[in-house]
Amino acid sequence: MYNKIMVPIDLAHLEVLEPSLQAVADLARHYDAEVCYVGVTSSAPGSVARTPEEFTRKLEAFAQERSRVHGQPVSTHTIVSPDPIADLDDRLIQAIDDVGADLVIMPTHPPKHLDVIMPSHGGKVATHTKASVFLVRPKSA
Repeated sequence: MYNKIMVPIDLAHLEVLEPSLQAVADLARHYDAEVCYVGVTSSAPGSVARTPEEFTRKLEAFAQERSRVHGQPVSTHTIVSPDPIADLDDRLIQAIDDVGADLVIMPTHPPKHLDVIMPSHGGKVATHTKASVFLVRPKSA
């Protein structure tokens, strides 16, 4: 059913990604699908990497590490943006077509009243692409 799973990755906050990474591993094995890890970085030095090239190397290392967990082929796609926060949703939507993903798995937060004014990233991605989008909520405390 799925051939390529796209997973947006925030290398600065890997701890909050664990539930979605487990879902990725399970579904990748189940569907024998490739997993494409996508990261958005700034062209300016940041907390994760000083250059886009360094960010790409770190994203690739992360992907190879995850490949050892789920055993499926992996690829990476780095998006360089002058303003990653403002551009995130649109750039992720474009990346779905760029990498040929038919499923996107990404973490999301529990629903809040603020979502009416400022929708979640996953919600926007889901309404602007033909790919299936699986939003993974954090475990409740």
